[in-house]
Amino acid sequence: MTAVVPPPRTATGLRAVQQLDRVEDGERLHALLWRAGAGWRMISSAVLGGGIGERAWVLNAQVSHGYRRTDPERHLADLAREAGAHGPGVGLMTAADVTGHGRAYDGGAEAVATAGLGVRGWAAAPAEGTPVPDRPGTINIVVALPVPLTDAALVNAVATATEAKVQALLDAGYDCSGTPTDAVCVAARVARPGEEVHSFAGPRSLWGARLARAVHGAVRTAAAP
Repeated sequence: MTAVVPPPRTATGLRAVQQLDRVEDGERLHALLWRAGAGWRMISSAVLGGGIGERAWVLNAQVSHGYRRTDPERHLADLAREAGAHGPGVGLMTAADVTGHGRAYDGGAEAVATAGLGVRGWAAAPAEGTPVPDRPGTINIVVALPVPLTDAALVNAVATATEAKVQALLDAGYDCSGTPTDAVCVAARVARPGEEVHSFAGPRSLWGARLARAVHGAVRTAAAP
């Protein structure tokens, strides 16, 4: 019996991330939009489109430092629609200027990161709920892989991306594990008939290692002083 070999994939797509500009309450703000299109499953901690499911776009929008809106999901959805993005998607926010993003590629894995490090610290802080100054923050990471992953591997990929983020911050000279509002989105292809679905995305697996190096490079660039 002849094995069914799926045709080659096209490029994963993060190279086509588009920069958007808008004026909101008299302030010029920026955003990054990836129109992924059909055929992607994403896992994300984002305020819009979080969880696991098929998504068609990812928006990383800069907002004002004193952001006070109580409907961030609607705000992000409106921004995406105004930019021409259709269908379900993922929306992330940051007070950092996203024009200073970092990006990196490794063996088919692609990562784009934005880093606002005005508020930062260690995840296991000694005191919970300590007020922090209202300054720019948030590290947002978007990763794309050209292969399908199981649900468990998607979760594994988030953990791997987080490990790589922390490693990049330490390498950049920051004594922290991140900010209180970091978010991540990992995109993997929807499986086609006869295509291998990868069950692992830890840092020593094939695609986990590539993801880790891509995230490390993107965050290291974005976090550079």
